[in-house]
Amino acid sequence: MHASLSDFDMPNDEQVHLAAESFRLLADPTRIKVLWALLQGESSVACLAELAGAAPTAVSQHLAKLRLAGLVKGRREGTYVYYSAANNHVRGLLAQALFHADHVDRDLPGAPTAEQDNHHHTHPAR
Repeated sequence: MHASLSDFDMPNDEQVHLAAESFRLLADPTRIKVLWALLQGESSVACLAELAGAAPTAVSQHLAKLRLAGLVKGRREGTYVYYSAANNHVRGLLAQALFHADHVDRDLPGAPTAEQDNHHHTHPAR
């Protein structure tokens, strides 16, 4: 059935694996808070810990994993490291997840239909 659709497309195994790994790393409330804070601007571990309500050592460990996954980047200034979101793709991932959670939580209308959502994914914003 799907093979008969002229524009049907599946991601390759590597894309699927990397996407799943990104979602796995984002599946933590502290990491979501940290990333959302970083989307507002560059920040230090101490500031991020305060914003996320977590210990600085825990936030530092989260940042190390997010950095390895390419979701955050660090800039060293003397003995301090200032972190920021790696790119706007991180914003898109989090914004969509939070938008979806808000609508599911409050049973709000306005979440994209499956057709609209599929259209969005086949023509990503750049």
